[in-house]
Amino acid sequence: MASLYSLARPLLFQVDPETAHRFTLAAIGILGRIHPINQYVADVCRGSLPAIPVEAMGLAFPNPVGLAAGLDKHAQAVDGLATLGFGFLELGTVTPLPQTGNPRPRMFRLTRAQALINRMGFNSEGLNQFLFRLGQHQQQAIIGINLGRNATTENKDAWRDYLTGLRAVYRIADYVTINISSPNTEGLRDLQEHNTLDQLLQQLKDEQRRLADLHSKYTPIAVKISPDLDTDAIGRIAEVLTHRGIDGIVATNTTTTRPLDSGIYPQASQTGGLSGAPLATLSHRIISELRQHTPSNFPIIGVGGIVDAASAQAVLSAGATLIQLYSGLIYRGPALVREILKALEATDTTGR
Repeated sequence: MASLYSLARPLLFQVDPETAHRFTLAAIGILGRIHPINQYVADVCRGSLPAIPVEAMGLAFPNPVGLAAGLDKHAQAVDGLATLGFGFLELGTVTPLPQTGNPRPRMFRLTRAQALINRMGFNSEGLNQFLFRLGQHQQQAIIGINLGRNATTENKDAWRDYLTGLRAVYRIADYVTINISSPNTEGLRDLQEHNTLDQLLQQLKDEQRRLADLHSKYTPIAVKISPDLDTDAIGRIAEVLTHRGIDGIVATNTTTTRPLDSGIYPQASQTGGLSGAPLATLSHRIISELRQHTPSNFPIIGVGGIVDAASAQAVLSAGATLIQLYSGLIYRGPALVREILKALEATDTTGR
């Protein structure tokens, strides 16, 4: 699988990043639905993977390496992605109503830095189409669904969009992530402010309790936060999340900072969120500080800057319970999942 991707990557990197992304995801989706090709990918290309089970948010994950939200926004490649060895898939971000997102071009590669900049803006086909596609998948996988608000929804009414999303996906999702940290939807990060966040989480928890009684099923809720928070803000967010009984936290989203030399990386001047290797330092700091402010068993899903086995181990060592990949997959391909799991098995970094 590594050799296949090494052959395909130069061709994919000759075209616009968003076009390459859409083509690759479509191919993965098609292959995942065709038997016995999907079984061939799982058995021969991927090979056997070590079992590294993790218990978090009341769920039994087969391993701690997950797919980050943003890669499969429309639930179009679930079966194919599930064959690659991920312990879980987080899909979306999905908004209640369809929206096109920001104008193209809106995704940029910084290849030498193993980084991406995107300003997608929650491009989404909406909940109805998302759930229709998700309902067609056949492979067994733990599915998280990442929820956002529509761009036309003001923050004072954001709770309506998140509750609409929660109600729609509650029965089918294994867990739900509330995305309040994308830098590409105007004003969204203001929802991280202490009082605003507290009110939003109270409404979400009340609805979660109602839905749990209605469906006889408890679906955990996590919150995805920004890497651009200061130490005081991290402490306040951790306090609100634990006080309100939120089930986990995803740390982190992309950054608006640019820890890169713009002379070397001209694309660094593009607006949007930066992901990939340069995000590692920020992400590690957030995870470490969250761990100081939360109980030792509070689930933290670490994402940002994971491009190889060593950076994955660093995120777990910083205090993460689970990890997620995005930009690392673009640069390294699906073999990255196996590489990380083999390294974790060899070093027993997770302690599980």
